[in-house]
Amino acid sequence: MNPNKKNSLVSSPAPSGKVGVGRIIISGGGTGGHIFPAIAIANAIKLKYPNSEILFVGAEGKMEMEKVPAAGYKIVGLPIMGIQRKLTLQNLKVPFKLLYSLIKARKIIKEFKPNVVVGVGGYASGPLLKIATSMGVPALLQEQNSYPGVTNKILAKKVQKICVAYHDMEQFFPKEKIVFTGNPVRQDIVDLTNKREKGLAEFGLSADKKVVLVIGGSLGARTINESIDAGLDLISENNMQLLWQTGKGYAEIAAESVKKYSNKGIVTMPFIASMDLAYAVADVVISRAGALSVSELCLTEKPSILVPSPNVAEDHQTKNAMALVNQHAAILVKDVNAKTELISALIELVENTSTQEQLKKNIKLLAKPDAASQIADEVIKLIK
Repeated sequence: MNPNKKNSLVSSPAPSGKVGVGRIIISGGGTGGHIFPAIAIANAIKLKYPNSEILFVGAEGKMEMEKVPAAGYKIVGLPIMGIQRKLTLQNLKVPFKLLYSLIKARKIIKEFKPNVVVGVGGYASGPLLKIATSMGVPALLQEQNSYPGVTNKILAKKVQKICVAYHDMEQFFPKEKIVFTGNPVRQDIVDLTNKREKGLAEFGLSADKKVVLVIGGSLGARTINESIDAGLDLISENNMQLLWQTGKGYAEIAAESVKKYSNKGIVTMPFIASMDLAYAVADVVISRAGALSVSELCLTEKPSILVPSPNVAEDHQTKNAMALVNQHAAILVKDVNAKTELISALIELVENTSTQEQLKKNIKLLAKPDAASQIADEVIKLIK
């Protein structure tokens, strides 16, 4: 899609005067934790206002360039890239890619003429929202984590509304701009009623054994993967089934490791597309503590062991996890301790049904099932 080509991004005349109808740009991405909430917001807007026109802006080569079109929306990529934490020549490209992204973002905005722009986090949203706000376009941020990323902290001064998923965010953002909405999640997991039987058939699992779902995020999680790999004998010996999302990078290793358990309900997949069915069959979940994962666990009421990633800005996953742990709504195993503690914590939780029930009861209280709808309402309010 070429932003230099006149009207290439516009498929209909600009809306005029009709309340709730407009052009909306949603920008951000990089991981499933940013993409799926963005798509949920878009779907909620289209459900309320079918005539709205939505364009996504993401980062070239990242997951959103595939997932967004699959969900039925147009997307334009910016050449933006993040700064690598280790010393690398790649970092020399960052200023040039940022400059080109700002130029391209201005062309996109001039052509598409959005009535409002939405940033969902990640460095891809920075250039688009910076240019949009400088051109007087109303803007909304959706902050998914309990500790905001650098991009959203910078943009907060220029936007009109900030939708958050955790309380006490006044320490980071202007209080008058904050709206507590929770995080939007995929609509298919909102109601798991009557999906368990279909899920068991989908993944080839048995109804008479407990199922442990392992999700390290859309890209996988090496520490979790290696801990599970090392504990396969114990998992099998304790009569548990395993549905293990490995991510692409660990898929071949995991597939080789589980060959000898082929008849014992241990299933590996690089990526689980039908997450509603995965949650439906899960009795216990092991997960990273990304914002999307935490929100989904709350909504699906799953007893969970959280292993926060240490490789994220400001250690925000630990802060996400502690928001649950402090409410006795999840169990924490630190990444550094996972290889020695994760499997024993899992066995203890699976065997203790009273702990499971307590975790389910408490995590349910933190769920926000109408988050996408509330955010859609806030977006529409900003359309002039």
